[in-house]
Amino acid sequence: MLIDFFFTLRDAKVPVSIKEFLTLLEALERQVIAPSLDEFYHLARLVLVKDEAHFDKFDRAFGAYFKGIDAVFDTRAEIPLDWLLKRLERELTPEQKAQLHKLGYDKLMARLRELLEEQKERHEGGSKWIGTGGTSAFGNGGANPEGIRIGGQGGRRSAVKVWEQRSYRDYDGERELGIRNVKVALRRLRRFARHGALDELALDETIRSTANNAGWLDIRMQPERRNRIKVLMLLDVGGSMDDHVERTEELFSAAKSEFRHMDFFYFHNCVYDYLWKNNRRRHAERFPTWDVLRTYPPDTRLIFVGDATMSPYEILAPHGSVEYDNDEAGAEWLARCCAAFPKFAWLNPEPEHLWQYRQSVSIVRQIVGGRMFPVTLDGLERAMRLLSK
Repeated sequence: MLIDFFFTLRDAKVPVSIKEFLTLLEALERQVIAPSLDEFYHLARLVLVKDEAHFDKFDRAFGAYFKGIDAVFDTRAEIPLDWLLKRLERELTPEQKAQLHKLGYDKLMARLRELLEEQKERHEGGSKWIGTGGTSAFGNGGANPEGIRIGGQGGRRSAVKVWEQRSYRDYDGERELGIRNVKVALRRLRRFARHGALDELALDETIRSTANNAGWLDIRMQPERRNRIKVLMLLDVGGSMDDHVERTEELFSAAKSEFRHMDFFYFHNCVYDYLWKNNRRRHAERFPTWDVLRTYPPDTRLIFVGDATMSPYEILAPHGSVEYDNDEAGAEWLARCCAAFPKFAWLNPEPEHLWQYRQSVSIVRQIVGGRMFPVTLDGLERAMRLLSK
């Protein structure tokens, strides 16, 4: 039976591999879950889905295969919203309710297909068309004992199907992120290597060595496989960045948990000749920018985080900083940072559609060679792909 389920997932564009499918079968054989469809759903999703972006596809495929929620009509068909606006609440007497009858699931689906082809306008309060109120089996707000709710809110809890109700939805690339989603995006920046103590069994090498040793067991060990990416994060703080504190904190927290080799420094508006690590002691504990550039190896991934919103003079002119008398323009320091770490990107928490109205954003984008990305799921994934090359 599950062979067809496997192909159903593949047809739904869920990238399921044979190895993952065999892992699912092994888990079922060992009875790691109770004989429950709900528990099987969670187990199958855990084993078969590698990326949270495919949760919605899996959800629809699972429902189509196990619950009979198939595409009996075109889910892309649009029913105008004003057809479904709830204008009245129709109350029926017990005698009127008793006269209503149930069509059954198959007839219900067939009738819905017919109505989608025939109906051309909004309807309200009737017993036939898709609409609101009334006794029709299609729409919302009515009193039919067995119907399909389309739009609106359920009130009588008698619907046998809710059009396009899902447990998950596709990720929006423009949606603001939570820490969990940020971690998913940051995990695309990985470069694994084996280094350190030999504390992990090298299975393939052990098999090969044992076979070459005429069957005598020859155990081989290897270091643990770890992400060797080194990250340096420079974070803008204060001023206009106060509007983006929550999103920047989510990004920073996720990065600290995902990257084993990560360091960070703060700056305000633009990078100048010094940075700091503690904002309360930033006037007492300063780190010369030259020392920072010389401390970390060139293969370090440099990530700027800032809205790049400031006076253009703070970037282009000496002595342009709003806080102190800097001898060199911020543009020169930004260029030095980019030259010291060829793998770099700028993450901007300001909504991308506002960038065109910020002259300073355009200047910074030019300095960083267009490597500026919004702090959205899509933006982070593009930035991580660039840094992974």
